[in-house]
Amino acid sequence: MEITTCEPKVTRLIAVPRAELQRKVEENEHLRLELQLVETERVRLSLLEEKLVDVLQLLQRLRDLNISKRTLGKILLSTQDNFRHQAHEGRPGPSAILDALHQALAGCELLQRQPLVPASAAPVLPNPLLISC
Repeated sequence: MEITTCEPKVTRLIAVPRAELQRKVEENEHLRLELQLVETERVRLSLLEEKLVDVLQLLQRLRDLNISKRTLGKILLSTQDNFRHQAHEGRPGPSAILDALHQALAGCELLQRQPLVPASAAPVLPNPLLISC
């Protein structure tokens, strides 16, 4: 008879760890999804950083070719204006703007006359975000 009176207690003792285990499984799944979102964002930001570095390198090459600040400013503002007029299609992301700016800068006549220098042959700057004016 003692066995039957202990049975509900054992069932309750087993139910508590089972519920705890289920909660841990759900928490683990939530953390895995969150990690996946963070990894996706990290990749997006890494790609954005690469585009930004490419644009800054083009700006530096143009400055090295003595293109005026005014001309560089006009290219930048023209690119920005193009996106402002396309506002009805939705707000463009930074990646799209950097792509357009890269195309505009790469299309400069001065760069067309100069051979393209691969990134590995480009001079290493102490701070790639520093542009001398």
